[in-house]
Amino acid sequence: MSPHTRYIPLAVGLLLTAACGSPHDDTAAQPAPLPSVASLPPSIGLPPPTFTPISPGGVLPTTAWTPPTYAYPTGTYAYPAGTYPTAATTTPTEAPLTKSPTPTPAHAAKCVGQPTGAEILALIKGKDGIPNKTLKVQDGPFCADGWAFTTVELAGSGTGDQEPLNVVTSGKGSTLTFITAGSDVCNPQVQASAPAGIRVLACGF
Repeated sequence: MSPHTRYIPLAVGLLLTAACGSPHDDTAAQPAPLPSVASLPPSIGLPPPTFTPISPGGVLPTTAWTPPTYAYPTGTYAYPAGTYPTAATTTPTEAPLTKSPTPTPAHAAKCVGQPTGAEILALIKGKDGIPNKTLKVQDGPFCADGWAFTTVELAGSGTGDQEPLNVVTSGKGSTLTFITAGSDVCNPQVQASAPAGIRVLACGF
């Protein structure tokens, strides 16, 4: 072996020992100390923190809440002064009567003597509005104060087959006079001149 080759392992061991330090040197393995608080720069513009202490027993403080109250505006309305029209009250008046309130008079009684039914039929034969047929007396004649009322109908006709004719006459015998005949004989002459017993048969009043 060459004398130079003998010294190479020894040199490598020394180099490794110098790099790692002595195994008993504690200062070589400790990290560098941290800077102290005094050496730190002061904070810029930040206020110190504040803390609210908690009451004994661990109960947080409570705040009483008062509900708000509202006042609604009130007002009054004044009605305009003045007088208001009132409805006029009228007392109803009774309508005038169209006919006398006196009781309806009794109709005339049947004639005693003249005129007879045959005389009435002979008097009206051939008159205007009288059928040129055989007639017979249905009822009457009724007499009152020289007037007579007679109802005639066609001979051989039954009741209700044809409307009967009413005949009004005045006088008797040779003075027997034809006044009117028809289904309605309540003309002005009968209303004004006929006695009540004849008028009620002819007009109903």
